[in-house]
Amino acid sequence: MKEESIDDVFSRRTVLPDGDADERLARLVGIDEYIERLSKILEMLLFPARTEAWRKRHHPEASTIFNYAKNKYPLVIIAGDVGTGKTELSETIGSRVARNGNLEITLFPMSLSTRGSGLVGEMTKLISFAFGYVEQECKKIAKSKDGSYRTGIILLIDEADALAQSRDSGQMHHEDRAGVNALIRGMDLLNRQRLPVVVIMCTNRLEAIDPAVARRAAETFMFERPNAKKRTAILKPALEELGFDACQIDQVVAVTGETEGRNYGYTFSDITHRLFHAITMSAYPDKPIDFDDVLRAANQIKPTPPFKN
Repeated sequence: MKEESIDDVFSRRTVLPDGDADERLARLVGIDEYIERLSKILEMLLFPARTEAWRKRHHPEASTIFNYAKNKYPLVIIAGDVGTGKTELSETIGSRVARNGNLEITLFPMSLSTRGSGLVGEMTKLISFAFGYVEQECKKIAKSKDGSYRTGIILLIDEADALAQSRDSGQMHHEDRAGVNALIRGMDLLNRQRLPVVVIMCTNRLEAIDPAVARRAAETFMFERPNAKKRTAILKPALEELGFDACQIDQVVAVTGETEGRNYGYTFSDITHRLFHAITMSAYPDKPIDFDDVLRAANQIKPTPPFKN
């Protein structure tokens, strides 16, 4: 087997803050509560000295509750339906944390090629290499004079159920089982050493994640399709700019939700990628967009079906 390299396990390396990431994050409307909470927990996990400074300022005599909090695993799981913004948020949230805190965060998205080609021991070696590489990168990060870090790392594992699937499955291949064991060992290593790194796992199938992985998560976020309020938050700015009124926007909000014969509505990406594109294409290049174009496009597009195991 050839020697493992960074190109075998990571699709790219991005230093944050980054202007492109900021723009992508700004386009994620309707999930403000996720953005705020994820930003907060990433800062607490990556830069615990900031939490400790806050504790000393506001609760100098308290320690018990904060000792439990600071011993959380550096793992966040983001789960939910397809097209709900999980991956986009995971790839861009570090830019917000870095910019707001005058920090630097490096994003390492793990490639699905980490599953390997099926050779015995390959996936285990690739996963071990990925965690070992991140560990070494963390150890290069110097602490400030006050003992805190100003640089951190996010290790992103998208479609995490492909690497962290439950070992309880009777159909699980030995190689996959060994890969999950390597993943758990890697997270345990990062946790023991208290390095400035957080693992973010994204999955459409939370129930498929190995219980030993799931219970290590400091927090699990569940993403759902946008309800009427969130669809309005996405649609209203775009449709108002085109000159449509509140009554017309409400019609589009209704059409993009659950309808007779369909118990699910549009995903975030169905609206921002598919619907907005279809509306533009319906009028270009011969005429301005009218409301018939909007309503026709909204009725014709079939929303992405929910993910099924």
